[in-house]
Amino acid sequence: MAKPKVAFYWCASCGGCEEAVVDLNENLLVVADAVDIVFWPVAMDFKKRDVEAMQDGEIAVSFINGAIRLEEQEEMVHLMRRKSGLVVAFGACAHLGGIPGLGNFHDRKSIFDRQFLEAPTMVNPEGVLPQTSTMVDVGELTLPAFFDTVQTLDQTIDVDYYLPGCPPPPDLILNAVNAILEGKLPAKGAVLAPTKALCETCPVRDSKPEKMAIREVRRPWQVRMDPEKCFLSQGVICMGPATRSGCGESCIRANMPCRGCFGPVEGVEDQGAAALAMVASMLGLDAEESLTEAQEAELINSVPDPAGTFYRFSLAGSLLRRKRL
Repeated sequence: MAKPKVAFYWCASCGGCEEAVVDLNENLLVVADAVDIVFWPVAMDFKKRDVEAMQDGEIAVSFINGAIRLEEQEEMVHLMRRKSGLVVAFGACAHLGGIPGLGNFHDRKSIFDRQFLEAPTMVNPEGVLPQTSTMVDVGELTLPAFFDTVQTLDQTIDVDYYLPGCPPPPDLILNAVNAILEGKLPAKGAVLAPTKALCETCPVRDSKPEKMAIREVRRPWQVRMDPEKCFLSQGVICMGPATRSGCGESCIRANMPCRGCFGPVEGVEDQGAAALAMVASMLGLDAEESLTEAQEAELINSVPDPAGTFYRFSLAGSLLRRKRL
């Protein structure tokens, strides 16, 4: 009996999701024995033409990580969609836009100007910028177009399932592969992770005050954080109440607050808005008397980089999506 064919592809991301597959360790051998990996450019010598030669739907499942930033990535995911029975948005960048999605605070011109003209380490007196087509001695040199807007995978192609995380933890990857092989997948569109908020599984949740109040917002490097206490109670922004669980609380266990990479809990459309409302409801609540307007403004303004904090992984997939051009 032929093994189901599986593919992996990497778009705009850091490569951590590829490392997460390797982090299956000996279980990777079990997976490799159960499936036929027919496309994984980062690890094996496959070419685009190999995928093009396949029949439509021949690949049982493709795990695609990364956001869509370049024309080449858009072209490849359309090809992968056509050749695949199932497509899984693999990791935070494919799921929600991830860190690359923060590029939506800018456009192509401002990014190129900063990178190639204004950066202190850049020496470019002729002001040369990357072009999609350039004539050189041996002929035409082409580069993929760089889009103004970073897109999530499901803003580009139809996606069947989502495997969240930066990167997804090995146990969720293995669970997803087993569910696919055994035909035990949930309804299309499901996130293959628990539905509870991270706060419900947090190892320090019992230390969370019944009435949370924040009188001073601090960054992790500004305070010696108590590993036995809720981060929010120490004035450190933690995305746990607005973030899906399933990560194994790895950041919390390393004495760092949740950054929100698993995305929103079930039924929440905009993770950043939910987190912002959560923190806003806690600011200044324990003041003995009402704060003045100036004190309120000072407290609000002390939240570091609100957009980057609350939408760190989810801007491209949020209701905001991007800064207006």
